[in-house]
Amino acid sequence: MSSDPTYSTVWQLDDAMVEAVAQLVERVTEFDGLRPLSEHVWLHLREGGEEPGQHLLAHSSSGELLAYAHIDTTDEVEGASAELTVDPQHRRRGIGRRLIELLLDLSPDGRLRLWSHGEQTGSLPLAEHMGFHRSRVLWQMRRSLYAPLPRAIIPDGIHVQPFRVGIDEAAWLTLNAQAFTHLPDQGRWGLDDLQRRIREPWFSSEGFLMAWRGDRLAGFHWTKVHGAGHHTAGHHHAPMGEVYVVAVDPAERGSGLGRALTLAGLHHLRSLDLDQVMLYVDASNTPAIALYEGLGFARWDTDVLYRRSSPERA
Repeated sequence: MSSDPTYSTVWQLDDAMVEAVAQLVERVTEFDGLRPLSEHVWLHLREGGEEPGQHLLAHSSSGELLAYAHIDTTDEVEGASAELTVDPQHRRRGIGRRLIELLLDLSPDGRLRLWSHGEQTGSLPLAEHMGFHRSRVLWQMRRSLYAPLPRAIIPDGIHVQPFRVGIDEAAWLTLNAQAFTHLPDQGRWGLDDLQRRIREPWFSSEGFLMAWRGDRLAGFHWTKVHGAGHHTAGHHHAPMGEVYVVAVDPAERGSGLGRALTLAGLHHLRSLDLDQVMLYVDASNTPAIALYEGLGFARWDTDVLYRRSSPERA
């Protein structure tokens, strides 16, 4: 019988640890069919960065990495936020539960928000048993780029052009903050958050569409392509487009700019010979869901945010 795992907490991962976590994430992705960590956590993990956050690691007696978790305790309003993943070959051994217990211990006030990427059958019973409840639901929606795609009709007075690195950052950050006041995880992005993504291999100015009315940024559609040339355990993952972020100035709402920018981005992704495109949308955002369904998107999967508000400990 294998011995119990050992658990450790570190503030920053060295290169060897980052590589071990990356391999764990790839094993989980291959087994579950989806990535277990959000883009924000993955970028922070890989680059180190200046953001505070703690990493929890579970190792076997032989040194094999069995599980990983990340916690950010800086949000005093919403409470600590965490994500975790367990190697598929070592599940149902209590490792996930133990990681959550340790995450609760690291939370300054006992509150914890816990993301589950993909509505996996094991997540809900464990979360409910440990005093969590559903707080937010995100839909992943997809459509084929082979299906008919309406023409993008840009409103009069609007000029669309690619993002200009070194020029457009301030305007984008201002509009992003205005458009996402109800979603602080997005609206609070700073220059470092933007630049970190600009450095990513998937970044393309041509796929970052900026809509200008004169010298005022009226809206944008930031597209993304991920999975290109990616191999895991000998399997090739076909690249897929993503409607990454779409927003319009509140003064432009009702003008049709949001729909036009969405279509312009979809046409760009189609021009890259991609066959599928995906997006994430809050399940409570019925106007956006109606827009996307009208453009041929359908629900594909669900991400769930669990929240534990009580400071009571298990």
